[in-house]
Amino acid sequence: MNALKTSFLLAVATVVLTSCAPKTEAPTKTEQAAEMAEIQFEKYTLDNGLDVVLHVDKSDPVVAIDLAAHVGSGREIAGRTGFAHLFEHLLFLDSENLGYGGLDEMNTRIGGEGTNGFTTNDMTQYFQAVPADALEKVIWAEADKLGYFINTVTQDVVDNEKQVVKNEKRQRVDNQPYGHNLYIVSKALYPEDHPYNWQVIGSLSDLDAATLQDVKNFYKRWYVPNNVTVTLTGDFDIPEAKKLVEKYFGEIPRGEDVERMKPRPGVLTESISLFHEDNFATVPQLTMVWPTVAEYHPDSHALEILLEYLIEGKRAPLNEVLIDEEKLTSDVSGFNYTKEISGELYLFISSNSGEDLDGLVPAINRGFARFEENGISAADLDRIKAGLEVTFYNNIQSALGKAIQLGECNLFTDDPACFQKDIARIKAVSADDVMRVYNTYIKDKPSISTSIVPKGELELALEGSTKAEVVEEKVVQGAEAEVDFDPTARTFEPTPSSFDRTVEPDFGAPYTLPFPDVWRTEMANGIRVFGIESSETPLVSFSLAIDAGRDRGDAAKPAVPDLTADILSKGTANKTTAELEDAIKSLGSTITISAGQNGTFVSGSTLARNFDATIALVEEMLLEPRWDSEEFELLKRKQINEIDQNAGNPNTIATREAAKIRYPEGHIFRYPNYGPKDRLENVSLDDLKAFYAANYGPTNARLRIVGAVDQPTVKNAFSGLSENWKKSDKSSVSLGAANPVDSSKLYFYDVPGAKQSVLRIERPAISALHPDYPLATAMNFMLGGIYTSELNTELRVNKGYTYGIRSGFNATKDRGRFGVRSSVRTNVTKESLELIRDILANYGPDFTDEDLEIMKGALLRGQALETETMRSKLSMLSEISTYGYPDDFKAQNAKKIKDMTLAEFKALAAKYLTPDAMNYLVVGDAATQAGRLKDLGFGEPEILNP
Repeated sequence: MNALKTSFLLAVATVVLTSCAPKTEAPTKTEQAAEMAEIQFEKYTLDNGLDVVLHVDKSDPVVAIDLAAHVGSGREIAGRTGFAHLFEHLLFLDSENLGYGGLDEMNTRIGGEGTNGFTTNDMTQYFQAVPADALEKVIWAEADKLGYFINTVTQDVVDNEKQVVKNEKRQRVDNQPYGHNLYIVSKALYPEDHPYNWQVIGSLSDLDAATLQDVKNFYKRWYVPNNVTVTLTGDFDIPEAKKLVEKYFGEIPRGEDVERMKPRPGVLTESISLFHEDNFATVPQLTMVWPTVAEYHPDSHALEILLEYLIEGKRAPLNEVLIDEEKLTSDVSGFNYTKEISGELYLFISSNSGEDLDGLVPAINRGFARFEENGISAADLDRIKAGLEVTFYNNIQSALGKAIQLGECNLFTDDPACFQKDIARIKAVSADDVMRVYNTYIKDKPSISTSIVPKGELELALEGSTKAEVVEEKVVQGAEAEVDFDPTARTFEPTPSSFDRTVEPDFGAPYTLPFPDVWRTEMANGIRVFGIESSETPLVSFSLAIDAGRDRGDAAKPAVPDLTADILSKGTANKTTAELEDAIKSLGSTITISAGQNGTFVSGSTLARNFDATIALVEEMLLEPRWDSEEFELLKRKQINEIDQNAGNPNTIATREAAKIRYPEGHIFRYPNYGPKDRLENVSLDDLKAFYAANYGPTNARLRIVGAVDQPTVKNAFSGLSENWKKSDKSSVSLGAANPVDSSKLYFYDVPGAKQSVLRIERPAISALHPDYPLATAMNFMLGGIYTSELNTELRVNKGYTYGIRSGFNATKDRGRFGVRSSVRTNVTKESLELIRDILANYGPDFTDEDLEIMKGALLRGQALETETMRSKLSMLSEISTYGYPDDFKAQNAKKIKDMTLAEFKALAAKYLTPDAMNYLVVGDAATQAGRLKDLGFGEPEILNP
């Protein structure tokens, strides 16, 4: 289930762990979570109405700041939709004292992990995390954004950023299968004057109509201190932080009072059924939507639990009927989308390829009837609640995660610690509550049904559906004139201040960079173990790497390694699939098994108190597979359906075609993980058993583990696996190299009517063991490894061609590649490729000593954030164990970067950036774009699907 709101509901405040008083009776999992959560924050309000929340956590030398504005798309007016989201973009661009691009440039220079933000129907948040000595710098910068921004905005700035936002809409909505679905639902559920009638991204026509005065009016009304919460978390002293917040935010003038919006739920008097023919869909999808309740409504948690029970896991009533019994689909998903004044509950079900959506409805009704008859058991209720506890802790591991949750909670409830009420409410949800909300909001209630069907297959839509009105953009060559402006021009009168805000504050007191202590051991059967003890949260994360990756598979049946990993989660000799799921989830744990290029990975997380029981289940899954033939057929059908569903997705097409270009015929890496459909259909259960027998064993296995467990505890928990998993001889594996690329060649995959062109540009490069690798990745940092990179600055910020572009090295133990990837507006495909080619060619020659020092400072200072979370620590252990890096490899790499000369940098760029020897793949509209590409100088493009 895509449980969008669960992470918000349980993780909206920070905690520190405290010792719990002993109890005569063992607490339930949810009770223990609540007892372990001790809120430590201070909230106060400045004279101008700005709410400030401070939380100190000195476990890492990091500070995070979050600026949460109580304005989302719900505050817009019809005809000017998309403004809240446009503002999110504009506020990153300029301010009076940082200058154009100054915020992102500063974050990069001081070692931050990038500035970012998001917009919802109800709020906009801006945030960044940086090393602790940059506290004053980020407070200065965020205050400049809030109070000293609007004078820098010109009509040219607005027009240029419109193109970026429009590209984001094309990428996320217009160029994706089922991308218009939520738009159709909102228009049907909410009247035209309702704040949720339109999407957050807005309409392209409304964005085109936006004027400078519109922007100024929106800013003046909503971006005022009394409508904002500023949250600081991390390693700082509260008296100093208070002084700095007052200095930089205190003189920003208060605005007009802002009233909270009143609840206004969606209302349906009868069910509505709509259809849309989708240019990118290849399989029909049914969506059913019921109006529900707003966020923080007493029923919101019971609805969340209801939905998870209906669709998540083997025992879920809708899964039982639709997937296992009727075999009408391979996936049922949904979410309970609660917002400030209303909410909706969604179900998404795709039928099998070519099958009518009408066939799903009786099965959905049977699933509901099964729930009505049986309800939810106490065990299932406890299982779902246990999972919510882990979600809570996962969302507060980083200083930034804490800041975002504290700010959001204060914004909507005036209480940064509102999570405590949510935990109490979740704990109080009963089986009767779950049935009650089903009867109140779902059973026999009017709903909206949408049928998104492939072009020309209208007969697959629900009978009686009417056509949904969807406005689709026509991309015309030359329609968007480039905005020619000087973003650095300062033609405004500076806003008065009591001190000189143009001077960037100095760094604060230096900090000590902690490197986690790595412990190592080896089990009796040869499994090497790498661990880091970390007790900041009561969680443990682990990853067991087994030498059973795709590199040991057969190109004739490339899906075998992945299917073998998948079926190990489908029961054991002693447990059915449902019983195994129950056992894992009742612990609040997750265990996943997945195959990768060079290994299969058994990964999971659990509460520390349930660590032993979780590892016992891992042992059972690995050593006692069930080999259930029915589950095997369901797995195959699921992957066949996903291949069908993704057949029209431009990004999936690009990934598939790039691999075919990269490797020769007969190489297993030439194919997607589950292979072409015809080869997948030929896989048998015996193939999986044979692969398991040949490759699953402790030889070459590596266990990485991080969290609130020590080495003796780990050794004891894995003693059974150490004893019972016998070591055997295993030959090494060596696969052929990627195709050489001696000169550039163009490839084009035609997707008629595509709104964007997906670009994949790459060539073979060095492995992760090559001595140049750490310096080569550093060299790429300012090319395409950060928001302020050369590629992103030129193609997104200056030209408005794309929503984003990245470059980088992708390396494993024995191979690697360098690539550039982006999605660009269709009618600037050639221009984008020209820019990328020229930037790659000139990057090294144009790089200066000043650029080198900025790069070094950013990378060296950024190490403060590299081992903050359990995930980052586990990633570090993965590199140590996989590549044989020393424990202090990060420090050693830092020294290499610090010692790099400009001549060495230029030599690396010349060696690895070769735009005249790369494969250029375009997935887009060939009719309008393929012919234009011959001017690039790489010959005529080869059409991959003529």
